[in-house]
Amino acid sequence: MGSAMSAAELQTIPLQPAGTSVFNPGPEHDATTPKDGTPGGKRVIRLANVTDPTLTFYPAPAATNSGAVVVVFPGGGYRILAMDLEGTEICEWLNSIGVNAALVKYRVPEAPNVPRYEAPLVDAKHAVSVVRAHADEWHLDAHRIGVMGFSAGGHLAALLSNSDAKPDFTMLIYPAYLTMEKDLGVIAAEFNVTAQTPPTFVVQTEDDPVHVENALVYYAALKKNKVPAEMHIYATGGHGYGLRKTSEPVTQWPNLAEAWLRTRGLLKY
Repeated sequence: MGSAMSAAELQTIPLQPAGTSVFNPGPEHDATTPKDGTPGGKRVIRLANVTDPTLTFYPAPAATNSGAVVVVFPGGGYRILAMDLEGTEICEWLNSIGVNAALVKYRVPEAPNVPRYEAPLVDAKHAVSVVRAHADEWHLDAHRIGVMGFSAGGHLAALLSNSDAKPDFTMLIYPAYLTMEKDLGVIAAEFNVTAQTPPTFVVQTEDDPVHVENALVYYAALKKNKVPAEMHIYATGGHGYGLRKTSEPVTQWPNLAEAWLRTRGLLKY
């Protein structure tokens, strides 16, 4: 599965002026250690201390380009970013099915004494505005701009979907933090799901350590507000698998996501 362009040719745009972050935890680096997990038998890039956020555009091949674009938010607990597992690999897969992608490297870890999502949400909103502003230049359909988030990135994508910078569709893969910490049956206070929340696709497993209630409670809020939504819950598979195939059935989720995109009229063929 390859990207239409090499990494050196991809266009990267700063989301904030360099060096303006009010919180500087140290130099940006890959924080992965030999003790960290290897989903699908492969190492994960765990990018730490991101203070200069960026957006990198991955164009779909011209022959299959649907005009749709997905803005991708990796997870990492708002502490690090799983940049390949939930970022570059996802963008390359989206390109392979004719969807453009925009990978967001948002600020982590969270600054002290503020909501952990505060700076990331600023970056996320700016990322969507950048994509909209470049729609003509990048041959995108400005009415088919979606977001996809994993774990904490799912929380960020859901926040964006209920903000003043709503995308046109949303994909949440093992999302985290969508419920109250002390009551998993109640949606988190920062969410205001309405009938204007975009159509949403959700995947999670019952044994996910961040709790399957994240998917269940959010889906219930979507249903209550008559938002078109599709949810897939698997018995096992845990958390943090990206799209790397294993023996767990949940790792077939990209096929379901592609089918959902097709039924929404977001793919060319």
